[in-house]
Amino acid sequence: MSVQGIPVITAKLLEAKKAKGLTFGDLEKAIGRDEVWIAAVFYRQASASEDEATKLLDALGLSSGLIPELTAFPAKGLGPVVPTDPLIYRFYEIIQVYGMPIKDVIHEKFGDGIMSAIDFTLDIEKEEDPKGDRVKVVMNGKFLSYKKW
Repeated sequence: MSVQGIPVITAKLLEAKKAKGLTFGDLEKAIGRDEVWIAAVFYRQASASEDEATKLLDALGLSSGLIPELTAFPAKGLGPVVPTDPLIYRFYEIIQVYGMPIKDVIHEKFGDGIMSAIDFTLDIEKEEDPKGDRVKVVMNGKFLSYKKW
């Protein structure tokens, strides 16, 4: 079930977050988990443990009846279509332009393999700059080399 392309639970969580005047950074402090991971739980791209779901729902003032949805295994990904949201599209565009160069540089430095998206962290930082604030995205994934058999 979805409302305007997002899961119903996502809409409930976002509405409660807004009503409480909370940021994902505030929730990070309340729950003890990274703000990007918490946002991924909101959008059903990650699953919470029962304890994490309870803390999140308490912070948002929502019913514990939502715990099963937050602890269920999510269906990950945006789908097969090109994203139309301008900010999300820019990441898509970055990979279209820099994907092969990034891949080649990783292979030169590490060998034949991939960067894990499971053993992975993502941090978003704001860098103030007089010419316009900068968005700093730091992706940190474990290198997984392909095995020969």
